[in-house]
Amino acid sequence: KKKLKISGRELLSVPIQVFGLDQLQVLEMSPERESCLRYRMELLPQEIGRLRNLTCLYVDSNNLKKIPAEIGTLSHLERLTLSNNSLSSLPAEMGALQRLHSLHLANNNFTELPAPLCQLKSLTFLDVSDNKIDTIPSSIRHLEKLETLLLLFNSLESLPEDICLLRNLHTLWLGNNHLRSLPAALGELVNLDWGYNYCSCNFEGNPLESPPPEVCSRGPEGIRDYFSSLRRI
Repeated sequence: KKKLKISGRELLSVPIQVFGLDQLQVLEMSPERESCLRYRMELLPQEIGRLRNLTCLYVDSNNLKKIPAEIGTLSHLERLTLSNNSLSSLPAEMGALQRLHSLHLANNNFTELPAPLCQLKSLTFLDVSDNKIDTIPSSIRHLEKLETLLLLFNSLESLPEDICLLRNLHTLWLGNNHLRSLPAALGELVNLDWGYNYCSCNFEGNPLESPPPEVCSRGPEGIRDYFSSLRRI
């Protein structure tokens, strides 16, 4: 088998037989969204490292508290979904996943952007919404291929100027944080769909003072024009 979905009303662990499927490429252990279930698996076994051909691993909506270091041996992994768990850290070995382009970490317990993420230079999609993140490290500039960055519902009070070096960003969601200002260089992210597709750029729910409230009330396009005028001064 190349693809396997494990389901049940109360999934508690990974059946040991799975780790013998060394040709497995897609492993899904998440409940169907429409079922409203939440599995109760707390531990992803270190034997996950035996599945060297995995390209997609879906483990949303469990109760995972820890990811084993052995996940770093999954060199073919391209998509990893860990949203809706109880994670507060990631192993340093995850930085070795240089084919990973899509990573979902929404609704966990992260208080900072995990350091291994900034080593994942192949990432094009990163969702860390609905955590407790209060700072973004300057090393985020290394994610040069990033196209989508979702940071809604965190505790961010500021953004590093380095986020403005992510020139491939098309979508940036910053709504419902504690941001009082935005970096002036944000206007240089010319690939952002500023205002033309409102879903691509979001700042709502922040106590912004710079740009001033009257500018923010005009939405992302108004903010883009404000930053453009600053560059001309």
